Amino acid sequence: MLIDPTPVTPDAPAPIRAPLLTQQWLDLAFLHWAVEPGAVAGLLPDGTVPDTHEGVTYVGLVAFRMHRVGWLRLPGVPYLGTFPETNVRLYSVDAHGRRGVVFRSMDASRLIPVVMGRVGFRLPYVWSRMSVRADGDTVTYTSSRRRPGPRGAYSRITVRPGEPIAEPTPLEHFLTARWGMHNAFFGGSSPLAYLPNDHPRWPLHRAELLGCEENLIAAAGLPAPSEPPTSVLYSPGVPVRLGRPARPAGIPTP
Repeated sequence: MLIDPTPVTPDAPAPIRAPLLTQQWLDLAFLHWAVEPGAVAGLLPDGTVPDTHEGVTYVGLVAFRMHRVGWLRLPGVPYLGTFPETNVRLYSVDAHGRRGVVFRSMDASRLIPVVMGRVGFRLPYVWSRMSVRADGDTVTYTSSRRRPGPRGAYSRITVRPGEPIAEPTPLEHFLTARWGMHNAFFGGSSPLAYLPNDHPRWPLHRAELLGCEENLIAAAGLPAPSEPPTSVLYSPGVPVRLGRPARPAGIPTP
């Protein structure tokens, strides 16, 4: 049976001593919608169930700049390792109680990292035309999908970052303090694996959503939002280290 999930902690539970990848996540906009767990359970990999906060789970649309991705302890790559990215993600927990995210789509503007992510990690990367532009006190993120599609999937998000959050709420920690991802990294028929990450505590800001036009959520197989997001946050970013995938046991049949 599923054990109790580990506590939500704003700091990584364990440092990664020998990272597989290093990178920076910069200028992030976090948009989240509350949904019933049953609406997304069928979209999670075998061995996980929806992670919940006060009885509901969330669909996240996260736009940001990936900066200087590097392998092992090598310096980050300035061009191929630097690009805009926009993710549709769900919240998961496995039989070990490890909380994580499951990516339904990962739009990125560099073709080679997209191919490497799809082939090497079995992640749902797609190649898109993208930009992240600051204009005065606002930041606008745009994405238009190229391939493998569906063609016409797009997003345009504009936020105005506000004051720093001195003490995030339990929900804000739940949505942002995610210390791993669940995926079948070694192929679709392979057992579920968990890839941990660590980074400094998020510097979070409240943010005003000035515009959000998108169909990435529907393209990811989820119901299109009919209401404004439950939560809108901004972060200037953090340096990140990703560990090697570990194969957790799936959830046993009762």
